[in-house]
Amino acid sequence: MEVIGEMRVEWDVPIVVRDGAVLRADVFGPIEPGEYPVLLTHGPYGKGLSFQKGFPGMWKVLEARHPDALEGSSNRFQVWETPDPEKWVPHGYVCVRVDSRGAGRSPGFVDIYSAQEAEDFYDCIEWAGAQGWSNGRVGLLGVSYYAMNQWQVAALKPPHLAAICPWEGSADYYREFLRHGGILSSFYESWYPATILRVQHGLGERGEINEHTGELVSGPQTLTEAQLRENRPDYLADIRSRPLLDDYHRSRTPDLSAVDVPLLSAGNWAHHLHSRGNFAGFAESSSAQKWLEVHGLEHWVHFYTDYGVSMQRQFFDHFLKGADNGWDQRPRVVLNLRHVDGTFEERTGETWPLEGTEWVEYFLSADTNTLTPSRAESAASAIVPSSSSGLTFTTSPLAHDAEITGTLSARLFIESEASDVDVFVTVRVLDDQGGDVALRSALDPRGVITVGWLRASHRAIDASASTPDRPVHPHDHEVALTPGEVVELNIEIWPTSIIIPRGHRLGITLTGRDFAFEGDGPWPELYGIPMRGQAIFLHDDPSDRDPAVFERPFRIHTGGERASSVLLPLSPRPQAGSRDR
Repeated sequence: MEVIGEMRVEWDVPIVVRDGAVLRADVFGPIEPGEYPVLLTHGPYGKGLSFQKGFPGMWKVLEARHPDALEGSSNRFQVWETPDPEKWVPHGYVCVRVDSRGAGRSPGFVDIYSAQEAEDFYDCIEWAGAQGWSNGRVGLLGVSYYAMNQWQVAALKPPHLAAICPWEGSADYYREFLRHGGILSSFYESWYPATILRVQHGLGERGEINEHTGELVSGPQTLTEAQLRENRPDYLADIRSRPLLDDYHRSRTPDLSAVDVPLLSAGNWAHHLHSRGNFAGFAESSSAQKWLEVHGLEHWVHFYTDYGVSMQRQFFDHFLKGADNGWDQRPRVVLNLRHVDGTFEERTGETWPLEGTEWVEYFLSADTNTLTPSRAESAASAIVPSSSSGLTFTTSPLAHDAEITGTLSARLFIESEASDVDVFVTVRVLDDQGGDVALRSALDPRGVITVGWLRASHRAIDASASTPDRPVHPHDHEVALTPGEVVELNIEIWPTSIIIPRGHRLGITLTGRDFAFEGDGPWPELYGIPMRGQAIFLHDDPSDRDPAVFERPFRIHTGGERASSVLLPLSPRPQAGSRDR
């Protein structure tokens, strides 16, 4: 134990879980003895790897654009996607960071999002709630991985868990984390080595050094490559070999209806991994006390800014300290709606989607490449080429400002000479000159508005779980296409918000591969992946997309009995001059 500034710090505290394994935790607490609420994180990114060293590009964004995120702290103890103890301990909290099994300083078999990992998390919560420095109330706060596993462990109902704040964290392992619409995301081929394998326990001297303790971030032992492989699954082979939703995926997907703890679900409009989960977690959990907040910008930014930290603190002060601070009077839903110029407008409500949302069906016309609220009487069809530019359908220039906020879907009638087709539906906004409006998304500096995906062989619908604006596919069997047969696809488009000015147009682009903005670049990169509107969430793994099948064009049918359409939560806006900046 050592005293650093206003904190008492204990490094590598052992936590013995139910099967006898020992996990290691760093504990940051107030110097003054007492019983304090606990904020706990548990995950595989390495508790001893500093934010600045581990993710320098993201850190530079905070430094350059959001100086308030760095103020009030020495930033020496910042770790990627976890709360900064220097911003919490002085306010009467204990911060506990645990390396999950097989990661960092915790030995064992690393198996991400597994039932074993969730049980370990449960045991860490119960350990923290029973310590002498704890008031018995444990809260969970973290981004991405450290948000996703909150849904998992909250569904297990550990008794000392008092509140959770999953900040931009998906909830469905198959539909959100691995396979969009049944199509494998190739992002994991880059992400897994760069984040999980980088700090696997046993890297020892081949790994990083903790700048505070001088100890090795990934444990004192230096194992051989063969030994390291024995301590982990063949993750990439596992996900490639499981195209259907099976028990492997179900064991890593929480039953959101089992989550009944107070929660603040903080989401981002434009993250092709996390956005859907934050909305689903809020809507489907059984918690009587639950709130939804949605913001924009890069996905980690507001977790660290004054905006985010003040909101987190008010929430946890209320539920972990019992503070009568007005949190319970806050609207259940706070949305930062997006304008095309990159600014935001706050909207509040009590439900998601918002009360009074009206869905309008807009129909595609293959004759004119238009998008209108009127169904064409005559049937038409057009070829959707295999290129990333695809085929685009647009509205006329809007006569008034318009708003899309909510859940969307597409109903398409397609046919192909191939046995299968991947259909990508991209929502775009075109300015008064016909150019794309690209917004800073959660990861991509020039992102699309939102996207939906579906592999045609996965077109079966779970009628009991589906609504017109949110079709749900079981993904448990495949039905091949028959050449010349027209089939109906109901495609979920991920929730979004965009306020479209008068004179702009709304566009729907259909492609058979990931849509990409045109141009020669250079394009920004992350994990070595060029980002051209879809960030790093591409679908180009050749093991999942045989070019002989999936690089072929398909035909879209419109009008008459095969009236392909999109369902939009499209609302008229007040006249210019009343807009709140």
